[in-house]
Order: sequence, then C-alpha cells, then structure tokens
Amino acid sequence: MVINITDSACAQIKEMMKDESENARLRFGIKGGGCSGLSYSLGFEYDVNEELDVMEDINGIPVVFFNQDIPIIEGTTIDFKQNMMGGGFSIDNPNAIVSCGCGSSFRTKDKVGTPGDC
Repeated sequence: MVINITDSACAQIKEMMKDESENARLRFGIKGGGCSGLSYSLGFEYDVNEELDVMEDINGIPVVFFNQDIPIIEGTTIDFKQNMMGGGFSIDNPNAIVSCGCGSSFRTKDKVGTPGDC
C-alpha cells in the first residue's frame, strides 16, 4: 500500500463519497506551492490515466495517485480528527523533513518544490 488511511478518515471519506457519482475515486498527491515548497492535494477524481496513475483499493476506497508522487507520499497516513470546532483531515508524511507552521506545506530531502506565500 502506498498510503495508510485511518478508520476515522475512511468513515469520513466514504460519507463524502455518497454525494459523488458512482465512479468517484479519491486522488491524493502533491503540488508545488505553500511556504515550504510542496502542498498536498486531496479530492475526488473521475478520470484515471493508466499511463500516469496508480490505483489502489484502501479499506474499500478506490484511491488514485500520480505515479511520480509515490516516492514523496509513500508511507503517509491520512487521519480525520473531530473536535469542538468541527473536524478536518490531517496528513502525517514520514518523508517530510520540513513543514510549515500551518501544516499545509512541506518539503522532502529530495524534493523542494516551489515555495510561495502561505
């Protein structure tokens, strides 16, 4: 498995997928930006490119990754935490060596990205 999704995050994602079309998949990856250079991308995807994408079933959730992102996100855990102010997803990437204070951007030893404003 490329990433781990906790039971709490799985429940939340499955609930959100009920509002999506039947062929929805979760896409997780990275993009340039944020104050540390890279930021996470998490959303629903309907089209898969078999040449560029890798698809996995993780706890009953179809998940798609860009093949080139896998070395950067491998081993990452996605969790969902509920609190008095609501809830949100948290991402723990063991490959990140620097993360910004807001937690939305990072960089790895081999991939700096394109730092921008937070």
